[in-house]
Amino acid sequence: MQTDRLALREVQVDDAGFILALINDPDWIRFIGNKGIHSEQLARDYIRQGPQQMYLRHGFGLWLVSDRLTRTPMGMCGLIKRDSLEDVDLGFAFMPAFRGQGIAEEAARACMTFARQQLGMQRLVAITTPDNIASGRLLERLGFVLEGMQPGENGQPLKLFAISL
Repeated sequence: MQTDRLALREVQVDDAGFILALINDPDWIRFIGNKGIHSEQLARDYIRQGPQQMYLRHGFGLWLVSDRLTRTPMGMCGLIKRDSLEDVDLGFAFMPAFRGQGIAEEAARACMTFARQQLGMQRLVAITTPDNIASGRLLERLGFVLEGMQPGENGQPLKLFAISL
């Protein structure tokens, strides 16, 4: 997928260095969780067992978001089918240098369009920790509405947002 500024593509094993940096960013750890991945080999395993398995099973997953012209990796955004949620989840995470520039919103809108037009989805959800104010605001700008709280995989409560496509 492409937007005016961005290219979104499947995450490849060769992206392990970037993925390692992204999932060890303090905000990833705070809001998403510590994956315990501290080497490029473990990042490659994460890519194979996470995003690449989701592409094979569902035809979608988290995509690497990069600058359309320079191909500089910025973050990930995409669609996730979690066992704990009935609906497909819109997820995103970006490196600090690329926050506050509308990049996450642009990438998320592209994913929402893909979900509706290519996959025929009628509804998406998104989950955030209660203290992740920035992600909640982004979801509201995208048209998501807070539906309530959802227990997380580790028992931590999560805000559940949803949108009809």
